[in-house]
Amino acid sequence: MNTATVTKHYQQVLQIQTRGKSLGRFTNQVQAVVKQSGIQTGLCVVFIRHTSASLVIQENADPDVLVDMENFLAKLVPEDNSYIHSAEGPDDMPAHIRTALTHTSEQIPVMNGRLALGTWQGIYLWEHRQRGHRREVVVSVMGT
Repeated sequence: MNTATVTKHYQQVLQIQTRGKSLGRFTNQVQAVVKQSGIQTGLCVVFIRHTSASLVIQENADPDVLVDMENFLAKLVPEDNSYIHSAEGPDDMPAHIRTALTHTSEQIPVMNGRLALGTWQGIYLWEHRQRGHRREVVVSVMGT
């Protein structure tokens, strides 16, 4: 009797429109991809295909946490005229630095067909540019 488990792979690209500099929760869209995959146990990898926006898993209950995070990063990486790269505007180089300090991917276990996030965790796309952009996020789900 063959008891080998076959690992399945499922992938989908999400198009997410941002509103400009902000954190936008998209946990439900990722969960929908996990559900479509049919995978019950495994790993979900979320990857953003941009260099001026990032991904974070963060508090999903108190919006003040997100405001404090944005304010902290704005102080840490100010938008001013001190950068050499400015071809796309004064917010471009700071956006690249903010992305380098955060994440372009997150990995979340899948348990019982659902993301195994904690009660207070949500998945956020962090737009670092002043104006909104259409962002592509690749969601890959692997498992059984």
